[in-house]
Amino acid sequence: MAEPNVVLVTGASSGLGRLIVEALGAAGYRTFAGMRGIDGRNARSASELRAIGVTPIELDVTDEANCEAAVRAVIVQAGRIDVLINNAGIGLHGLTECFTPEEITRLFDTNFLGVVRMNRAVLPYMRAKDAGLILHMSSGGGRALLPCMAYYCASKFALEALAESYRYELANLGIDCVIVEPGSYPSPFWGKEPGPADNSRAADYRPVADLPAHMRAVYASRTEGAYASDPKEVAEACLTLIRMAPGTRPVRFLVGDRVQEVSAINDAQATVQKSFYAAYGVEHLMTFQSPVRGDRR
Repeated sequence: MAEPNVVLVTGASSGLGRLIVEALGAAGYRTFAGMRGIDGRNARSASELRAIGVTPIELDVTDEANCEAAVRAVIVQAGRIDVLINNAGIGLHGLTECFTPEEITRLFDTNFLGVVRMNRAVLPYMRAKDAGLILHMSSGGGRALLPCMAYYCASKFALEALAESYRYELANLGIDCVIVEPGSYPSPFWGKEPGPADNSRAADYRPVADLPAHMRAVYASRTEGAYASDPKEVAEACLTLIRMAPGTRPVRFLVGDRVQEVSAINDAQATVQKSFYAAYGVEHLMTFQSPVRGDRR
């Protein structure tokens, strides 16, 4: 029997990340759960995961040295990393003008640069074996935006561009990249964000000043109680993608019935992207192929 795939998941202490590592562990994958404070703030979560065979790894995606150290720790313990799931993320919710540059920098440092750091840490090991899979956890908000979520959506728009560029640059090296776009799911994600630091500016917005509260209430109505979708669908989507054969995975993978409208944008994007690559004579980059081992020409 072949060894289980080795999977590293970022932001795995709670929410979707926690569900993903639990599902991977139950399915027999050798799973590493990246999180901050495994001996401190997340000690309980780390202990619970160890009990089900998942290995917690100290990982802060905003710290480049820590990202490199976490990846090396997985390599030392498991010998390789077959799958990286870039799940770590934070949110901002409120009137756009009310957020300070410092708050926006923090958001992009996690949601965008965190992915840059992790991919740079993992890819040398994947390239060395001409194989690998990177799942980028985006959102329906990475394709269509909502009021009061401008910076969160902007960070996911940026992630989508980064991940798709990686896909085409790595496709001929035997490494697959997929963008996962979940819809609305119950999660502690939004409860962690404090709101704008400069909320005094909201007063001049008059009737629009109440928009953040309205949007939060609507979001809650879509993700709580009888109307809530099961967040385990996201974990199952990750399992589905991991189990697919290299070269058969889509560029983007929608999860849930509340995000399917985005397929129209994705279809149009695919058509335009193919045209752009053809115009520059690089359309072959859009076709996945596993290189001959040792071929470094």
